[in-house]
Amino acid sequence: MKKIVPFLVVTLMIISTLACSFSASFPFASSSQEPTPLLVEEVPTSIPLDTPPQNQNTTLMEPQLLDLQERENLLISLYERVNPGVVSIQTLSQTGGGLGSGFVYDKEGHVITNFHVVEDVTELEVDFSSGYKARGTVIGKDIDSDLAVIKVDVPEEYLFPLSLTNSDSLKIGQTVVAIGNPFNLSGTMTLGIVSAKGRTLSSFREANTGGFFSAGDLIQTDAAINPGNSGGPLLNLNGEVVGINRAIRTEQTNETGEPVNSGIGFAISSNIVSRVVPFLIKDGFYDYPYVGITSQEDLTLIEREALGIQQMTGAYVFSVTENSPASAAGLIGGSTVSRISGLLAGGDLIIAVDDRPVRLFGDFLSYIMANKSPGDEIIMTIIREGEEKEVSLILGKRP
Repeated sequence: MKKIVPFLVVTLMIISTLACSFSASFPFASSSQEPTPLLVEEVPTSIPLDTPPQNQNTTLMEPQLLDLQERENLLISLYERVNPGVVSIQTLSQTGGGLGSGFVYDKEGHVITNFHVVEDVTELEVDFSSGYKARGTVIGKDIDSDLAVIKVDVPEEYLFPLSLTNSDSLKIGQTVVAIGNPFNLSGTMTLGIVSAKGRTLSSFREANTGGFFSAGDLIQTDAAINPGNSGGPLLNLNGEVVGINRAIRTEQTNETGEPVNSGIGFAISSNIVSRVVPFLIKDGFYDYPYVGITSQEDLTLIEREALGIQQMTGAYVFSVTENSPASAAGLIGGSTVSRISGLLAGGDLIIAVDDRPVRLFGDFLSYIMANKSPGDEIIMTIIREGEEKEVSLILGKRP
């Protein structure tokens, strides 16, 4: 079974396991191995991409190809500017030691990393690229997005905050760079592309009905991500943070049983970071909006036919949680037996939210998580029994 694992390296006893399944009822590969950080890369749209050769005689010297020396100089400059803002995180807990990555958020000494990097830690150290080391205190945790804020008390000259940019502007195929601390090799830089956007994984928040809530608006990348990269930045070629490396999906392990990169990595989008972190600094927590439905990332054509759905896109409502905002709004889950065992027909199909098309469940969840708060109203366009209609829903707070 493919495993999705966070990018935290446990140096003594490995006990943390991060389930990365979709919070709705959508099943996703889980990892029971030691948590490890992940790296993701992104490319700014302002950087020209290589153009495929027009004929067999095209050479690397032709003007339509990106000059390799220019690209090399760009990456060297990016690393030299950004690496001072990337940190290594050493932790101790009741079960042993661990390590991860992070980056400086502001001149007040706030450092951003993953929740799973600092979960249950008893002691924490932040190491800077300059060689300066400082004790850190966790002041905010978000188990839904897997984010945490560490506060360090260090001289300002050691703090080099990294800038966050709008992750919505990312394009599939855009180049991204990851810098972190894989296998305790601090300052390691890797290169890749944005493989997909709007992915979902399970969060660390258990639902009352069983399973876990979903985390959305994740970036998928093929950048090399390995244990120890968790919490490190995913950057575009401008050196701006587009995501925070969180997990990898892999079937491979090294000689010590640690999961290793397979080209499928996931990062928390910078838009989620920008929305959540100010609350973590101010209050220590963040409340996510709550709908109260179960769904899955996509349906196959065979499943759609069994459900009697003509529309090829949309998020199908498998079930509605009792006493939830979805229940109050009148959303309907599947209730009629279909020809596929366990697949119930008759549920609503969400095809848009606030006039934004919903192709997959991830589109719906990502929009809600990145743009809405408890108490906000959303307007869903649904298909019910072959007819299109609009449903208004007031978002609740995740229980």
